[in-house]
Amino acid sequence: MSGILAKNILSTVAYYDALDYPMTAFEIWKYLINDQRTMNNNQDGGNKNYSLSDVTSELEKEETKKYLGEFQGFYFLHSRENLVGERIEKNKISQSKLKKARRIVFWLRAVPFVKMIAVAGRVGAKTAKKGSDIDLLIVFQHGKIFTGRFLATALIHFFGRRRYKNKIANRICLNHFLSDEFSVSMQDLYSSHSYVFLTVLYGGKFFRKFLEKNEWLKNYRPNFSFLESDAKEIRESWLFEGIRKILEIFLAPLWIEKKMKNWQTKKIERNPLTEKIGGVIIYSDFELAFWPDFSNQGPKVFEKFQENLEKLNYE
Repeated sequence: MSGILAKNILSTVAYYDALDYPMTAFEIWKYLINDQRTMNNNQDGGNKNYSLSDVTSELEKEETKKYLGEFQGFYFLHSRENLVGERIEKNKISQSKLKKARRIVFWLRAVPFVKMIAVAGRVGAKTAKKGSDIDLLIVFQHGKIFTGRFLATALIHFFGRRRYKNKIANRICLNHFLSDEFSVSMQDLYSSHSYVFLTVLYGGKFFRKFLEKNEWLKNYRPNFSFLESDAKEIRESWLFEGIRKILEIFLAPLWIEKKMKNWQTKKIERNPLTEKIGGVIIYSDFELAFWPDFSNQGPKVFEKFQENLEKLNYE
């Protein structure tokens, strides 16, 4: 097969096949990834932006159709038609869970120092199952990440919506926090997927700042941009903003964040999951991330992706 765009399209469909996610032409264009065999070289077009018409034209070529199937506007690897029905059902489930997330985010706006709240994971990507929890990524003012995490956790626990032990389905999982410095530890293909599939419910202007800060995303997703139509934001409220600002005055002293950091750091270090093989636990002033089963996520998806590329066997 010739042409970087054709290879990028096949890489994109192959990657999302590993996530059981058939794609529309628009999604292939928006989330287009660079073919692994061309991404790190200097070939012309390696990081080129392609238009939607470029992608749709390529999808219509007979050479591309040899590798892909199409049904009801969705593209997938051959013999994977069953994914279309599954995706439609998962989208319905995800939309229902997003409504539940919105009800929680409505109140989380009042948490001091909060800048942005987004739904991540399966619900953010619209691939949730009935038993899925709801992952949130929350961004706090730099220097207040530990204080913010404590308050957000306490509020969700108060509402009885926190994921805990075997209480998983439709529960809120607080597994990722960032400061508004937007420094992230993991910068790979799977992480790029996680960030471009966020569903922002509050603070969209800060997501645009996140994208500006993390230019590495363009190495994996040259076409991606945050469109206004993507935003499903809960608007700011003068009442919640006022409550937040008053609380921020009382919680401004630096010793409060220092105490919170020391206390939480000790708890994290004592937790057996912190040492779990294959897990990713990050705790710093810039980022808090808790993925004890990460080996079953990023690495597993990448392994399946590589298998798909080998099966396609294109040059």
